[in-house]
Amino acid sequence: MSLQFKADDFLLATDAEKQELAAMRDSVGFWRDSLRRLVKNKVAMVSFFVIVVIMFFSFVVPSFYPYSYEQQQKGAENLRPMTYSAAEQERIAAGEKVTPHYLGTDKLGRDYAVRIMVGSRISLTVGLGAAVIILFIGALYGSIAAFFGGWVDIIMMRIVDIIYTIPDVLLIVLLSISLKAPLDALSENPAFRWVGTVGPNLISIFIVFALLYWVGMARIVRSQVLVLRESEYVTAAKALGAGNGRIIRKHLLTNCIGTLIVTTTLQIPSSIFTESYLSFLGLGVAAPLPSLGSLASTAINGMNTYPYLLIAPSVLISLIILSFNLFGDGLRDAFDPRLKK
Repeated sequence: MSLQFKADDFLLATDAEKQELAAMRDSVGFWRDSLRRLVKNKVAMVSFFVIVVIMFFSFVVPSFYPYSYEQQQKGAENLRPMTYSAAEQERIAAGEKVTPHYLGTDKLGRDYAVRIMVGSRISLTVGLGAAVIILFIGALYGSIAAFFGGWVDIIMMRIVDIIYTIPDVLLIVLLSISLKAPLDALSENPAFRWVGTVGPNLISIFIVFALLYWVGMARIVRSQVLVLRESEYVTAAKALGAGNGRIIRKHLLTNCIGTLIVTTTLQIPSSIFTESYLSFLGLGVAAPLPSLGSLASTAINGMNTYPYLLIAPSVLISLIILSFNLFGDGLRDAFDPRLKK
């Protein structure tokens, strides 16, 4: 066999020939491709916009709102939305500008709009804080169990099964009772005044989140790491002398980041709902600090007379949970490579 070359084989390609060899679309990385698919999800983006708006009204607006959440105004008890008390009407008649009570006031004369905003701030803070705690403990626990395997995995997963059987509400009640006296003593210290403001119930909720609620995250991370630990780059890292901690941190958890983000986002509404129903039962924040659950619990007694006091926190709880769930679903669709078209 002989090779024969022609002069035409060495001519420059024409524009038409270059166009035929052009890629159908640009090559993009995982994060850029996931973000592009997330932006195309209209439901997820609307939910994200709602979350941002709620956070703005919860964390920013109360700073310059003319009323505070604990401020009681004599003669302004149980005002209807967009109304003024007699004293405020006299100030308006004198030419003074007075901000109306957009959602009315409660039975103690406190502006209900600012209490809703501060209550949603508490609920969001609990949800976000719990999600961070669950992410840290669950990811670390599940990755260690899956990476070492064998008897280590068996023992750690049996501990998870035992934790699943512990009733969370009962543990919160027991912790609240046992921690009340030491926390009250600690709050007398000027450096720990915030302990008395938050109250033992809310601190007990965070402790229970750290003790019980990470087991679901641990199981999800464990299932991911069981697959990734057999990958070639993990074997190469071991051959190069990388330590177990570095392999777990740099190679395994890094490649689980999409799953971790989605699971953490979906954990936020679950934590908010848990805090809300515990506050509704009287196991949440200490008065006068409000949360959405405690506001709904207080308003349920006057449901027939002042229904808006119950409707406002209930609708906001539903809106927050729905928005986080829809946004979490959008993140899952964006980060799951099996759904890539």
